Amino acid sequence: MTGRHLLTLGDTVLDLSARTHVMGVLNLTPDSFSDGGRFNKGGKVSVQSAVEAALIMAGDGADIIDIGGESTRPGASAVSADEELARVLPVIEGIRSRSSVPISIDTYKAGTAATAVAAGADIINDISGLTFDPDMAGVAASNGAALIIMHIKGTPSDMQAAPEYGDLVGEVKGFLLGQAAKAVSAGVTKEKILVDVGIGFGKTAGHNLSLIKHMGEFAGHGYPVVLGVSRKAFIGALTGGAPAPDRVEGSIAAAVMGIAGGANIIRAHDVKAAKRAALVSDAILRAV
Repeated sequence: MTGRHLLTLGDTVLDLSARTHVMGVLNLTPDSFSDGGRFNKGGKVSVQSAVEAALIMAGDGADIIDIGGESTRPGASAVSADEELARVLPVIEGIRSRSSVPISIDTYKAGTAATAVAAGADIINDISGLTFDPDMAGVAASNGAALIIMHIKGTPSDMQAAPEYGDLVGEVKGFLLGQAAKAVSAGVTKEKILVDVGIGFGKTAGHNLSLIKHMGEFAGHGYPVVLGVSRKAFIGALTGGAPAPDRVEGSIAAAVMGIAGGANIIRAHDVKAAKRAALVSDAILRAV
């Protein structure tokens, strides 16, 4: 992305061109790949604990809190919209009652997105890039929400079976720009659209590395770039099989490379470390 980009989220304005922003990840599922069960044990969400965790992330430097009520890890099974909403709504309402930090709802269901935005969410983070629910762009448009369009090949249940590309960067870029154009046609303001290459969503480890290496290919088209590498499986594979909680250093390294390539927002489970890495990365990139 070139030029200045201001993302207006309610009363908050994020200048995404001024520095790298951090999106803290808050999973409310019992089966997330990284921290499943932390806030959802036996199918019941610990609302107070989740809200407190979100506020701690904001205090540690998270500019946005991304809340998910359905695991989209490889092989994950879908959950109903009712179950998803039961998990996320009390937490969104709890955060909003105590903080103005921007909230992103991680969902591919238009109904969930609409209800979450009505409850206080500012951003819709759609892992399907508008392909799973045809009403998603309309929901973003009618509610004035920002929209993250992510690339995925397949669905969470089958995306890692054997993903292949003829032209990885070209295909992912073409998809993102095409879907962004569809969102604009549906009434979403261009200034509220962001794109995400979808690390780990229908990609091999090699695909993930190549997309990060070529991040600059996605950063010059007028849409801010969101990069989600935190704790993902390819980092574990590169670091001797490290389990998800032990992938902090690898996650930071991948995020820093993405920042150098032009990523504007990095998703992070380990917010304090990501924030510090982003500050140093930005300072180096802006040095004369």
